[in-house]
Amino acid sequence: MAEGLMKQMYGQAAYVQSAGVKNDMEVDGFSVAVCKELGIELSRHRSRSFEEMQEWGDDLSGFDLIIALSPASQRMALELTRYYHLEVEYWPILDPTGLGEGREAKLSAYRQARDQIRDRMLARFGAPVQAGN
Repeated sequence: MAEGLMKQMYGQAAYVQSAGVKNDMEVDGFSVAVCKELGIELSRHRSRSFEEMQEWGDDLSGFDLIIALSPASQRMALELTRYYHLEVEYWPILDPTGLGEGREAKLSAYRQARDQIRDRMLARFGAPVQAGN
């Protein structure tokens, strides 16, 4: 959700790449649904691990900032600071997986997480970039 939101709000103003704690993390259907409500397409997206990013040729030293959305990803990001000059921020976002009974309650939890991410982005990076900028 974070990568999709960032790309929608800030376009090409920054290079953004999702990285999960594990390889081959398919995007959850509830994430796809709540992002689609905002016009963000995630159905073909999947998260890669930091190791997989390196295997695919991403130079982690080229990143300025890692924003961790879970304690596990924060630990992994902080470990990378031993080898790379990276700034790491931890944003404690609600983990909606496993929350809510029934579809509507689950969607509500995912919307809450999506909106927390969006609010943190606005606070950190300012107003969204207009199309064409």
